[in-house]
Amino acid sequence: MIYLGTSGYSFRDWVGPFYPPGTRAADMLQHYARSFAAVEINATYYRVPPARIFARMAERTPPGFRFTVKLPAAATHERVGDPAVFDAFLAAVAPLEEAGKLQGFLAQFPYSFRPGDESHAHLRFLRRALTGQPLFAEFRHESWARSETFALLESLGAGFCAVDEPRLPGLFPPVVRPTGSVGYVRLHGRNADAWWGTDASSRYDYLYNDRELAEWATAIRQLDAHSRDTFVFFNNCHAGHAAQNALRMAELLEIPLPA
Repeated sequence: MIYLGTSGYSFRDWVGPFYPPGTRAADMLQHYARSFAAVEINATYYRVPPARIFARMAERTPPGFRFTVKLPAAATHERVGDPAVFDAFLAAVAPLEEAGKLQGFLAQFPYSFRPGDESHAHLRFLRRALTGQPLFAEFRHESWARSETFALLESLGAGFCAVDEPRLPGLFPPVVRPTGSVGYVRLHGRNADAWWGTDASSRYDYLYNDRELAEWATAIRQLDAHSRDTFVFFNNCHAGHAAQNALRMAELLEIPLPA
């Protein structure tokens, strides 16, 4: 099964382009779940909310809805090795797991994260710290685009996150490769002019055209043919572009909206 969605759902500039005019922030997730069956929670990278927030998310979504949750910066960018950090994180997201709606965790590593003994050891540490939980690794630097990376992920029982981003020197290319039973794809947009800028929000200001979406639709079908489930999230969240592109991708893949 292919699950389509976006990287986050609570954005003021989606009111009008995606959410009905006047939609309150508290009602956004319920509206979102009428169009998509999964969402990627990105805010946890900056701050992990208390368990009651995740409990509300579970309550406001229908049966069968799925959440993936991004690991906090301490786990991927600061690369701390304190088990207490992960214990607190797992306790916070526990309501999603108890509701049967937690799909797994995304470890998005920075451009500065390169292959080597230290980085490989940290990947192994993350796998131990999150034992029993689906884990997906996203790399930003092209040095990870090699067979040894996929072999390592397979040995760890971790998934590989395929990415679409600007075709700039050094960035990870659009490689699609299953390393487990679940496929994972993130589409960030191709705003090359703003990618290295200081304004992170403008980096994802991009609207995919049909030709670009059709290319990924083919790749997604191929990935899904080798996966039990495939999750596809659009991260080009500026002005509702992610939702617009995800809805169009659903049409291209002939995926019906949630009942």
